Amino acid sequence: MKPSRKRKLFDEVCGKWQVSIRRACDALEFDRSTYHYRSRRSDQAALEQRIREICQVRVRYGYRRIHVVLRREGWRHGQNKTRRVYRELGLQLRNKAPKRRVRAKLRDDRRPATRSNETWAMDFVHDRVP
Repeated sequence: MKPSRKRKLFDEVCGKWQVSIRRACDALEFDRSTYHYRSRRSDQAALEQRIREICQVRVRYGYRRIHVVLRREGWRHGQNKTRRVYRELGLQLRNKAPKRRVRAKLRDDRRPATRSNETWAMDFVHDRVP
């Protein structure tokens, strides 16, 4: 549970039962520091918006390449923050469908034999050089 949610819970308990923060924290078995906690994380709405824009234009870019683009544009933050925001936005690279191999195509073109000696196959196990 996030500290902001816990803080709301503490306020409800304090208001409903007319108890102090200390008693509410003891009753809910949380530290008082949780109630007084204030996040120091800066607002990242602009960063989120820019990452969304890059992802719409560059569909095949992951968080590493997006981080490089952001650095070139002048954003100064770590790669971990780029990865965290990328993940929080629910962005994910789409997996490419594997390409069909040529061998599989050649196997599909084979026709079944209709008479003897029409179709031959070779199974090459190993070669020994004298």
